[in-house]
Amino acid sequence: MPIVSVLMPCYNASKTLLEALDSLSRQTFPNFEVIAVDDGSTDATQKILQEWAARDKRLHVISRPHQGLIAALKAGLDACNTPYVARMDADDRSYPERLSRQVAYLEAHPEVSVVGCLVEGFPERQVRPGFRIYIDWLNSLLSDKDIRREIFIESPLPHPGVTFRRQVILQVGGYQECVWAEDYDLWLRLYLAGARFAKLPEILLKWREHPKRLTRTDGRYSLENFLRAKAFYLARGPLVRRDAVIVWGAGMVGRRLVKQLEGQNTPLTAFVDIDPRKIGCSQRGLPIIAAEELPAIWKSFTHPVILAAVGAYGARQIIRRRLIQMGYDEGDDWWGVA
Repeated sequence: MPIVSVLMPCYNASKTLLEALDSLSRQTFPNFEVIAVDDGSTDATQKILQEWAARDKRLHVISRPHQGLIAALKAGLDACNTPYVARMDADDRSYPERLSRQVAYLEAHPEVSVVGCLVEGFPERQVRPGFRIYIDWLNSLLSDKDIRREIFIESPLPHPGVTFRRQVILQVGGYQECVWAEDYDLWLRLYLAGARFAKLPEILLKWREHPKRLTRTDGRYSLENFLRAKAFYLARGPLVRRDAVIVWGAGMVGRRLVKQLEGQNTPLTAFVDIDPRKIGCSQRGLPIIAAEELPAIWKSFTHPVILAAVGAYGARQIIRRRLIQMGYDEGDDWWGVA
């Protein structure tokens, strides 16, 4: 009997599907099934799945009219009856030890709900600089503490590289339709529910880069919608019972974050910035103060919080060092959100 289901939505994936299925056929872990959801493909995807299923009884095919990724994920999760579910996309490749390593980890750590792995982008020549930076950041977050500390910066787990406890995912509502990324939404709901995360310190997934990735073509993955998701869950997590929200960064990212936080009725108080041209001015009705003024405004409130929201490459590390020097604790006094 299988104890882990590989949930794989497929849509017009005929060019890469055989590679993905082949990588699953090479898994060293024997007790798994594949739930492949064909989301109304118009190419040879359905034919490939049916032919493979005829040879390998571990593959179960669900054919549906085209309704999009989230509907396919919901249908696939409903069809999984195993304690563990491994996500995979139809254009990626899993290393042979992936399922073995991740299932063993969850078996040995009952307190962990989701375990990921390190990933590598491919094909090498097509991996863009931005994707490399994101993967490097992802691969740097290994422990539950790391992941929870930086969960409001970006999605900290590679969705097609995780294995999770099915029952825990169902308890927080499974996959849900929303205006932002479905995986990020799921991780944030799990975070608020107190779920524990982990990541194996080895590369177990090859993550395909290509121009038609949903993160490049679907509006749910836009910066504005990521900020909308962050504001929504910040207001229900780290900002609860705060009497002042100070945003470090009066640039584009900080201003757009404040716009989203306004809709969550958070006690926005001030911007912090280091640009002398901005200091003393205001944005969205909030004063812009210098970093040196932060301690004074901090002491005037009972339970304030700082959100570091500067999108420039390397800025987060500089702000982190500055705030640590000033005596503020990350994950309590302040959070990185960009």
